[in-house]
Amino acid sequence: MGAGKTKRMPRAVREQQMLDAAVRIFGQRGYMAASMDEIAELAGVSKPLVYLYLNSKDDLFTACIRREARALTEAVRAGVRPGLSADGQLWSGLRAFFTHTARNPDAWRVLHLHARTHGEPFAAEVAVMRAEIVAFVTQLIAAAARDAHRDPHLPEREVAGLAEALVGAAEALADWAGATEGVTAKQAAATLMNFAWAGLGDLMTGRPWSPPEEPEPTSGPEPESGPEPGPESGPGPSPVTRVDPVGAG
Repeated sequence: MGAGKTKRMPRAVREQQMLDAAVRIFGQRGYMAASMDEIAELAGVSKPLVYLYLNSKDDLFTACIRREARALTEAVRAGVRPGLSADGQLWSGLRAFFTHTARNPDAWRVLHLHARTHGEPFAAEVAVMRAEIVAFVTQLIAAAARDAHRDPHLPEREVAGLAEALVGAAEALADWAGATEGVTAKQAAATLMNFAWAGLGDLMTGRPWSPPEEPEPTSGPEPESGPEPGPESGPGPSPVTRVDPVGAG
Protein backbone atom coordinates (compact mmCIF):
# COMPACT_ATOMS: atom_id res chain seq x y z
CA MET A 1 0.00 0.00 0.00
CA GLY A 2 2.67 2.50 1.06
CA ALA A 3 5.00 2.12 -1.95
CA GLY A 4 2.31 2.91 -4.49
CA LYS A 5 0.79 5.81 -2.59
CA THR A 6 3.65 7.76 -1.10
CA LYS A 7 4.75 9.93 -4.00
CA ARG A 8 7.73 12.15 -3.35
CA MET A 9 6.65 15.58 -2.06
CA PRO A 10 7.88 18.11 0.51
CA ARG A 11 7.68 16.88 4.08
CA ALA A 12 5.59 19.86 5.18
CA VAL A 13 2.98 19.17 2.52
CA ARG A 14 2.85 15.48 3.35
CA GLU A 15 2.51 16.24 7.06
CA GLN A 16 -0.43 18.58 6.42
CA GLN A 17 -2.13 15.82 4.45
CA MET A 18 -1.73 13.51 7.42
CA LEU A 19 -3.13 16.14 9.79
CA ASP A 20 -6.07 16.78 7.47
CA ALA A 21 -6.89 13.09 7.49
CA ALA A 22 -6.38 12.80 11.23
CA VAL A 23 -8.67 15.75 12.01
CA ARG A 24 -11.39 14.17 9.92
CA ILE A 25 -11.09 10.75 11.54
CA PHE A 26 -10.66 12.07 15.09
CA GLY A 27 -13.55 14.51 14.61
CA GLN A 28 -15.93 11.86 13.33
CA ARG A 29 -14.90 8.91 15.50
CA GLY A 30 -13.31 10.40 18.59
CA TYR A 31 -9.84 9.74 19.91
CA MET A 32 -10.33 6.21 21.23
CA ALA A 33 -12.17 4.84 18.19
CA ALA A 34 -9.91 6.49 15.62
CA SER A 35 -7.61 4.07 13.86
CA MET A 36 -4.12 4.91 12.65
CA ASP A 37 -4.79 2.57 9.72
CA GLU A 38 -7.80 4.67 8.72
CA ILE A 39 -5.82 7.88 9.03
CA ALA A 40 -3.00 6.54 6.89
CA GLU A 41 -5.44 5.23 4.31
CA LEU A 42 -7.27 8.55 4.08
CA ALA A 43 -3.98 10.45 3.82
CA GLY A 44 -2.75 8.13 1.09
CA VAL A 45 0.36 7.04 2.97
CA SER A 46 1.59 4.00 4.84
CA LYS A 47 1.02 3.71 8.56
CA PRO A 48 4.78 3.50 9.26
CA LEU A 49 5.17 6.86 7.52
CA VAL A 50 2.59 8.41 9.85
CA TYR A 51 4.56 7.14 12.82
CA LEU A 52 7.80 8.36 11.26
CA TYR A 53 6.43 11.88 10.88
CA LEU A 54 4.31 12.18 14.03
CA ASN A 55 5.70 9.55 16.43
CA SER A 56 2.52 8.27 18.08
CA LYS A 57 -1.24 8.55 18.18
CA ASP A 58 -0.99 10.90 21.17
CA ASP A 59 1.45 13.15 19.34
CA LEU A 60 -0.69 13.11 16.22
CA PHE A 61 -3.79 14.11 18.20
CA THR A 62 -1.85 16.87 19.95
CA ALA A 63 -0.60 18.18 16.62
CA CYS A 64 -4.19 18.27 15.35
CA ILE A 65 -5.35 20.20 18.40
CA ARG A 66 -2.55 22.75 18.10
CA ARG A 67 -3.07 23.31 14.38
CA GLU A 68 -6.84 23.70 14.63
CA ALA A 69 -6.62 25.89 17.75
CA ARG A 70 -4.21 28.19 15.95
CA ALA A 71 -6.47 28.32 12.89
CA LEU A 72 -9.51 29.22 14.98
CA THR A 73 -7.83 31.98 16.96
CA GLU A 74 -6.31 33.45 13.80
CA ALA A 75 -9.72 33.42 12.10
CA VAL A 76 -11.35 35.29 14.99
CA ARG A 77 -8.55 37.87 15.19
CA ALA A 78 -8.59 38.42 11.44
CA GLY A 79 -12.36 38.83 11.46
CA VAL A 80 -12.31 41.81 13.82
CA ARG A 81 -11.47 44.83 11.70
CA PRO A 82 -10.00 47.93 13.37
CA GLY A 83 -12.01 51.12 13.23
CA LEU A 84 -15.42 49.52 13.58
CA SER A 85 -17.85 50.48 16.31
CA ALA A 86 -17.98 48.32 19.44
CA ASP A 87 -20.97 46.35 18.19
CA GLY A 88 -19.42 46.13 14.72
CA GLN A 89 -16.25 44.59 16.13
CA LEU A 90 -18.19 42.08 18.19
CA TRP A 91 -20.41 41.23 15.22
CA SER A 92 -17.48 40.70 12.86
CA GLY A 93 -15.65 38.58 15.43
CA LEU A 94 -18.68 36.39 16.05
CA ARG A 95 -19.30 35.95 12.34
CA ALA A 96 -15.68 34.90 11.88
CA PHE A 97 -15.98 32.40 14.75
CA PHE A 98 -19.21 30.82 13.54
CA THR A 99 -18.07 30.81 9.90
CA HIS A 100 -14.89 28.96 10.83
CA THR A 101 -16.61 26.39 13.04
CA ALA A 102 -19.31 25.80 10.41
CA ARG A 103 -16.72 25.27 7.66
CA ASN A 104 -14.59 23.00 9.84
CA PRO A 105 -17.01 20.85 11.84
CA ASP A 106 -14.54 18.01 12.39
CA ALA A 107 -11.95 20.44 13.72
CA TRP A 108 -14.51 22.00 16.05
CA ARG A 109 -15.47 18.59 17.42
CA VAL A 110 -11.79 17.78 17.99
CA LEU A 111 -11.32 21.01 19.96
CA HIS A 112 -14.58 21.35 21.82
CA LEU A 113 -15.60 17.74 22.38
CA HIS A 114 -12.92 15.11 21.97
CA ALA A 115 -9.87 16.92 23.33
CA ARG A 116 -11.76 17.97 26.44
CA THR A 117 -13.03 14.50 27.24
CA HIS A 118 -9.71 12.66 27.19
CA GLY A 119 -7.95 14.45 30.01
CA GLU A 120 -4.47 15.83 30.12
CA PRO A 121 -2.51 16.84 28.18
CA PHE A 122 -5.17 17.30 25.50
CA ALA A 123 -7.52 19.39 27.62
CA ALA A 124 -4.62 21.65 28.56
CA GLU A 125 -3.90 22.34 24.89
CA VAL A 126 -7.50 23.47 24.35
CA ALA A 127 -7.41 25.53 27.53
CA VAL A 128 -4.49 27.53 26.11
CA MET A 129 -6.51 28.32 22.98
CA ARG A 130 -9.60 29.26 24.95
CA ALA A 131 -7.62 31.52 27.29
CA GLU A 132 -6.22 33.35 24.26
CA ILE A 133 -9.68 33.91 22.81
CA VAL A 134 -11.07 35.05 26.18
CA ALA A 135 -8.16 37.47 26.57
CA PHE A 136 -8.82 38.86 23.09
CA VAL A 137 -12.54 39.33 23.81
CA THR A 138 -11.66 40.93 27.16
CA GLN A 139 -9.53 43.49 25.32
CA LEU A 140 -12.39 44.19 22.91
CA ILE A 141 -14.89 44.79 25.70
CA ALA A 142 -12.47 46.97 27.69
CA ALA A 143 -11.63 49.04 24.61
CA ALA A 144 -15.31 49.40 23.77
CA ALA A 145 -16.04 50.64 27.28
CA ARG A 146 -13.26 53.24 27.02
CA ASP A 147 -14.30 54.42 23.58
CA ALA A 148 -18.00 54.46 24.28
CA HIS A 149 -17.54 56.82 27.04
CA ARG A 150 -18.21 57.92 30.06
CA ASP A 151 -16.95 55.50 32.59
CA PRO A 152 -13.67 54.00 31.51
CA HIS A 153 -13.33 52.38 34.91
CA LEU A 154 -15.37 49.29 34.20
CA PRO A 155 -13.99 46.86 36.77
CA GLU A 156 -11.41 44.49 35.35
CA ARG A 157 -13.05 41.49 36.98
CA GLU A 158 -16.40 42.39 35.44
CA VAL A 159 -14.85 42.72 31.98
CA ALA A 160 -13.17 39.33 32.37
CA GLY A 161 -16.45 37.78 33.49
CA LEU A 162 -18.30 39.23 30.52
CA ALA A 163 -15.68 37.81 28.16
CA GLU A 164 -15.93 34.35 29.77
CA ALA A 165 -19.72 34.42 29.48
CA LEU A 166 -19.62 35.53 25.86
CA VAL A 167 -17.07 32.90 24.81
CA GLY A 168 -19.00 30.19 26.66
CA ALA A 169 -22.21 31.21 24.94
CA ALA A 170 -20.50 31.19 21.54
CA GLU A 171 -19.14 27.68 22.16
CA ALA A 172 -22.56 26.34 23.14
CA LEU A 173 -24.22 28.06 20.19
CA ALA A 174 -21.64 26.63 17.77
CA ASP A 175 -22.57 23.15 18.99
CA TRP A 176 -26.27 23.94 18.55
CA ALA A 177 -25.78 25.45 15.08
CA GLY A 178 -23.74 22.44 13.98
CA ALA A 179 -26.48 20.06 15.10
CA THR A 180 -29.41 22.13 13.74
CA GLU A 181 -30.09 21.87 10.04
CA GLY A 182 -30.29 25.12 8.12
CA VAL A 183 -28.64 27.43 10.68
CA THR A 184 -26.04 29.60 8.98
CA ALA A 185 -23.02 31.26 10.56
CA LYS A 186 -24.67 34.64 10.07
CA GLN A 187 -27.84 33.48 11.83
CA ALA A 188 -25.86 32.02 14.73
CA ALA A 189 -23.90 35.26 15.13
CA ALA A 190 -27.12 37.32 14.99
CA THR A 191 -28.69 35.08 17.64
CA LEU A 192 -25.81 35.71 20.02
CA MET A 193 -25.77 39.44 19.24
CA ASN A 194 -29.47 39.66 20.04
CA PHE A 195 -28.85 37.77 23.27
CA ALA A 196 -25.74 39.64 24.38
CA TRP A 197 -25.61 43.11 22.90
CA ALA A 198 -28.82 44.42 24.44
CA GLY A 199 -27.07 44.12 27.78
CA LEU A 200 -23.54 44.94 26.62
CA GLY A 201 -24.74 47.97 24.68
CA ASP A 202 -26.31 49.49 27.77
CA LEU A 203 -23.24 48.63 29.80
CA MET A 204 -20.99 50.37 27.29
CA THR A 205 -23.02 53.57 27.65
CA GLY A 206 -23.15 53.50 31.42
CA ARG A 207 -26.58 51.96 31.91
CA PRO A 208 -25.90 48.62 33.60
CA TRP A 209 -28.76 46.45 34.74
CA SER A 210 -29.16 46.33 38.51
CA PRO A 211 -30.94 43.60 40.45
CA PRO A 212 -33.96 44.67 42.49
CA GLU A 213 -33.43 45.25 46.17
CA GLU A 214 -34.63 42.25 48.12
CA PRO A 215 -34.54 41.37 51.78
CA GLU A 216 -31.87 38.96 52.85
CA PRO A 217 -33.28 35.41 52.75
CA THR A 218 -33.78 33.68 56.05
CA SER A 219 -33.66 29.97 56.62
CA GLY A 220 -34.54 27.81 59.58
CA PRO A 221 -36.00 28.86 62.94
CA GLU A 222 -34.92 31.96 64.78
CA PRO A 223 -31.89 31.38 67.00
CA GLU A 224 -32.81 30.50 70.55
CA SER A 225 -30.49 33.13 71.93
CA GLY A 226 -32.31 35.96 70.13
CA PRO A 227 -33.86 38.70 72.22
CA GLU A 228 -37.40 38.21 73.42
CA PRO A 229 -39.82 40.94 72.35
CA GLY A 230 -40.52 43.30 75.19
CA PRO A 231 -43.99 44.08 76.41
CA GLU A 232 -43.80 47.53 74.86
CA SER A 233 -43.22 46.14 71.37
CA GLY A 234 -46.92 45.52 70.78
CA PRO A 235 -48.54 42.71 68.82
CA GLY A 236 -46.85 41.35 65.72
CA PRO A 237 -48.31 41.31 62.23
CA SER A 238 -51.35 39.25 61.45
CA PRO A 239 -50.54 35.76 60.14
CA VAL A 240 -52.15 36.68 56.80
CA THR A 241 -51.43 40.13 55.44
CA ARG A 242 -53.11 41.39 52.31
CA VAL A 243 -50.90 43.34 49.91
CA ASP A 244 -52.71 45.34 47.26
CA PRO A 245 -51.11 45.61 43.84
CA VAL A 246 -49.24 48.79 43.04
CA GLY A 247 -51.61 51.41 41.71
CA ALA A 248 -54.72 49.91 43.28
CA GLY A 249 -57.24 52.46 44.59
